[in-house]
Amino acid sequence: MALNTPGLLSKFYISFWIPTAVLSAALVIKLPSIVRLWRDPLLRAVGGLLLFACAVFVFASPNTIAWTNRVTGVPNISAPWVYSLLTALCACWLLLIVAWRNGRSDRSAETRRVTRWVVSVYAGVVVTLWVLFALADAPVERLRDLDTYYATTPFMREEILLYLVAHTVACSITARLIWNWIRTDGLDAWLRWGLRLLGLGYATNLFFDAAKLTAVVARWTGHDLDWLSTDVAPAGACVSASLVAVGFIVPHAGQYLHERWHVRLRHRELRPLYRLMRTVTGEREPFAPHAPAELRLIRRETFVRDALLQLSRHLDEDLRERSYEAALTLGFEPGRAKALAAAVTLLDAAGGERLPRPDGAASPSGPGTTYLLQEIQAVSRALRRPDDITAVRALAAAPPESVPAHE
Repeated sequence: MALNTPGLLSKFYISFWIPTAVLSAALVIKLPSIVRLWRDPLLRAVGGLLLFACAVFVFASPNTIAWTNRVTGVPNISAPWVYSLLTALCACWLLLIVAWRNGRSDRSAETRRVTRWVVSVYAGVVVTLWVLFALADAPVERLRDLDTYYATTPFMREEILLYLVAHTVACSITARLIWNWIRTDGLDAWLRWGLRLLGLGYATNLFFDAAKLTAVVARWTGHDLDWLSTDVAPAGACVSASLVAVGFIVPHAGQYLHERWHVRLRHRELRPLYRLMRTVTGEREPFAPHAPAELRLIRRETFVRDALLQLSRHLDEDLRERSYEAALTLGFEPGRAKALAAAVTLLDAAGGERLPRPDGAASPSGPGTTYLLQEIQAVSRALRRPDDITAVRALAAAPPESVPAHE
C-alpha cells in the first residue's frame, strides 16, 4: 500500500501555542533583568528576540490570521504583518550576536556601525515587504498555504522569496557564531548547555527555510510539494522556537536550581555540628519552616558559630595538634586531617571523654577557634564519620613513644 506522506504529516501538526507558551516563560524569566538593566544592549536584544518570537507564533496561528484579515477587511494582510514580525526577529538575532561579540560595555564606532547596518537593512526589508504586498493581487484568503498558493503570483512571489532569504541569512549567521561561542574556554556549564540548545534551535530553523524554499521552487517548476510548506516547515519552526526558548531558560533555571541545591546541602551538612552545639548550649536555632532556604542556612551557621565562641575557652590546642598529627599518620590528607582534629577537640570540649595529655599539662594551651569558625562545613562532615574520629582519638591518646613518626 502506498504511503500518503502529506496526510501522515498533517496528523502530527504541532500547535503554535506550545512554542508561544515556552517563549513566554523565557520572557517572564528574563524580564526582571531586562527592565533593571535596560541600557545593556545584550539584554535589550534578548528581550526583543523573545517578544518578537512570541508575536510571530501568535499572529502566525491560522485562527489569528483569519481574525486579523477579518478585522482589517483586507484579505491576506496577515502575510506582510507576519513576515514583518519574522524579519524583526531576524534583526534581533543579529543584534544579539553583535552585542555579545563586542561585549556589554563596548560602544566603539564599529559596533555602532554594524548595529545601524543591521537595523537599516532589515527595516528596509520590512518596508519592501509592505510595498510588494500593496502591488500584488492576492484576493483569495489562504490561512495555511499562502506561500505556495501565491508562489507564482507577481510581487507576492518576490515578497515570499525576500522574507525567506532574509530569514535564512540571519539564521545561518547566528547559528554559526553561537557554535563558535560554544567552543570558547571558561564558559559556565549551564551557559554552555543553553548555548548548545540555542545553536540546535537556530540550526533547526534552517530546516524551516529549506522546506519552504523547496515547496516554493517546486511551484515555480510546475510540481506540487506543498506539504513541505504546510506540514514540515511549521513543525520545524515550533521545535526550533522551543529549543531557543529553553536555551534561554536553562542558564537561569539551572543556576537557580544549583544554588538552591547547594544551600540545602550546606544546611543538611551542618546538622551533626548543629546537634553537638545544641547539647552544649541547651538551645535550638530559631524554628521557621516556611523561611527561605538561604535564611535557614544563615540562622544555622550563626547558631553554630555563636555556640563555638561559647565553647572556645574549653578547646585544647595541644589536643588538636596531636589529633592532627595522628590523622596524618593514619593516612588522611591534610584538609581532612584538620577537620578530624577539630572534631576530636570539639567532642572533648563538649564534655566527652577527656584524653590524657602526655606532658601532664593541667590546662588547655589556647582557644584556637579561627579554623573552626571558618570551616564549620568541613568539621560537620567529619562528625559524620565516628569511626575515623575514634581512630584519631585513640592514636592521639597513645604515649608519644608508641606513635610512629609522620613523614
